[in-house]
Amino acid sequence: MTLFDMKGKVAVITGSTRGIGLAIAERMAEHGAKVVISSRKADVCEQVAKGINDRFGNGTAVAIAANISSKENLQNLIDESNRAFGRIDVLVCNAASNPYYGPLAGISDDQFRKILDNNIVANNWLISMVVPQMIERKDGSVIIVSSIGGLKGSTILGAYAISKAADMQLARNLACEYGKHNIRVNCIAPGLIKTDFAKALWDNPENLKASTARSPLLRIGTPDEIAGAAVFLGSAAGDFMTGQTMVIDGGATIS
Repeated sequence: MTLFDMKGKVAVITGSTRGIGLAIAERMAEHGAKVVISSRKADVCEQVAKGINDRFGNGTAVAIAANISSKENLQNLIDESNRAFGRIDVLVCNAASNPYYGPLAGISDDQFRKILDNNIVANNWLISMVVPQMIERKDGSVIIVSSIGGLKGSTILGAYAISKAADMQLARNLACEYGKHNIRVNCIAPGLIKTDFAKALWDNPENLKASTARSPLLRIGTPDEIAGAAVFLGSAAGDFMTGQTMVIDGGATIS
């Protein structure tokens, strides 16, 4: 057994059919965890779960579709995860929304509410649904995928940045509430990562050059470069870390 061994653990990862969520699910499975693949489309979830089972053995992954904007969907996700694996040891709140690029003065109420509801409220719903069993076992790890957008201002991503700053405070607050039960709650704050979700920020060569010009590593990251932090937080290696935000951004926020 190593510090990063996840054998015997069950991890539920939202938004895990592509990008960062998929990389986290694959790496947790590689380290021995059972994983629940979840996103809005059931057929895509099934394809991803099959791929993981083909690589790491049948029974490693199950697919449970859920729309994070629906409290009923999220409750079903937790109920079906418990039915499939009998427990949830690690919760990764990765799914998020960003339907608007531009200054805050131009955002519609519906767009603003969607960002706040999906990126903050839904995370709190999901965590509240999972925590009771973690309290009972006196053990659990909750990981919220935030963003370096929550650490600085933006002229085009203001609402998203506000939601991601709130996620960091959500982690701090819940870490204080649940620490006495040996439950850890942390955030990962990626910089610019090559995912479909962030495509608008890297697909244009001029935008990409501007985004990486002052980053010490002079490049954007890959989903796999975020997944290792999630394995750390979900395994024994991260047992004494709680209420923190791990910044993984190629140095973008220091320069």
